[in-house]
Amino acid sequence: MDLLTPSFGLIIWTLLAFLIVFFVLKKFAWGPILSSLNEREKTIADSLSTAERVKEEMSQMKSENEALMAKARDERAQMLKEAKETRDKIVNEAREQAKIEASKIVADSYAAIENQKMAALTDVKNEIGNMVIDISEKVIRKALQNKGDQEAYIRQLANELPLLDKK
Repeated sequence: MDLLTPSFGLIIWTLLAFLIVFFVLKKFAWGPILSSLNEREKTIADSLSTAERVKEEMSQMKSENEALMAKARDERAQMLKEAKETRDKIVNEAREQAKIEASKIVADSYAAIENQKMAALTDVKNEIGNMVIDISEKVIRKALQNKGDQEAYIRQLANELPLLDKK
């Protein structure tokens, strides 16, 4: 039973050793331990505040990045829209220019055809005039006594004309 109940001297020496260790630790160890604990607590608090600040900055950067991406998409859409409008404008201008050129070519063709038609009519009229002169000359040269013979001769000459092909 002696083991369970310590003697009075052992208690005093244990208490004295405890108090000496306590005062030595208080004087030399607790200051540096507490200062290192305080320093570590401050470092952890600073690290947490820095992490929170970085997290907020990252969140802000993310929202700015999303805003920039949306702006870039809008600009791209606007550029595509402008490019399509420019393309359509150029195509429509080319079509209008082609229509104008086609109309000009058709008008020039009609004018050329009309000129050739007039030239052909003029040639026909000149030829008919020459034929009439030839027939008249032949009629006058042949001084016929009889008016009936004269009309028969004119009909015969008219039938011999090359323009009056009978088909």
